[in-house]
Amino acid sequence: LTYLWLKEDFELRVGVRKVFWGVTEFIHLIDIVNQTDLVESVDTEDKLGQPMVNFSVSRDWGMVDIFWMPFFRERTFVGTGGRLRGASVVDEARTQYESAAEEWHSDWALRYSYTFGDIDMGLSQFVGTSRDPTLLDGTDSNGDDIKIPKYEQIKQTSLDVAYVIGEWLWKLESLYRTGQGNEDYFAWAGGFEYTSVGVLESKMDLGFVGEWLYDDREDDADTAFENDIAGGLRLTVNDAASSEALLGWVQDVDTSARLLFLEASRRFGNNWLLNIEMRLSLDQPDSDFLFDQRKDDLFQTELFYYF
Repeated sequence: LTYLWLKEDFELRVGVRKVFWGVTEFIHLIDIVNQTDLVESVDTEDKLGQPMVNFSVSRDWGMVDIFWMPFFRERTFVGTGGRLRGASVVDEARTQYESAAEEWHSDWALRYSYTFGDIDMGLSQFVGTSRDPTLLDGTDSNGDDIKIPKYEQIKQTSLDVAYVIGEWLWKLESLYRTGQGNEDYFAWAGGFEYTSVGVLESKMDLGFVGEWLYDDREDDADTAFENDIAGGLRLTVNDAASSEALLGWVQDVDTSARLLFLEASRRFGNNWLLNIEMRLSLDQPDSDFLFDQRKDDLFQTELFYYF
């Protein structure tokens, strides 16, 4: 629910919104405005709505967005009986904040975006409560190990670039973050997507995706993608049902750990949508971020009705 006010080159939006920043396929490093919903999906792409005031200015020299976010939403985690999750349950009832204002701390973001020729560029700054909690070790009343989320005050500067040249799309996301955990860090994801239009003389398009994902915290990173190479095939059928599929894999550069996944969707009639998702974890060593999920594979089918 959002109120929108327009006047010439200015826009003002007040309400609860979802705002996406980013260009890469396998990880969205710089997408920080909205909180992640891990109950809905483990791929971190599902987000919670964020209360905000957003003021935009659009001119020939680009677009500037200012965001004020007066209320913070905590990340949702899978519970004891849920999958996929780590070995220890996250106790959201014991959540900690670095700021005394807790969820009422005012967060700010500034974004400048500009298109020149075949290049789209975005430069962003975020100051406020991290959407990525640091998970502290703890125990519950029974003495069982648990994780306690702590939300710290961070500053994040990020850059995203997309460059189209013929059938090639080159992409880059990078960030520098301070205040998260015990160290400041730099991370980036970059690569390409090549699209073969009308493959095999059909109306279908086949895309080839390749990316490199890097986080300079390496083994101390709170992500599975600290130094990984990813590849994928994207099929767009270009039919009336909007049928499409993405088959991908992610290989750790330093170990044998790898992930395989499939995402597919198709509409039926005007009201029905079928989504299929599959994720396989293979050869995770005990040092891998996803070691606790090494026996947890996922196959999910969803059928939506829109009215």
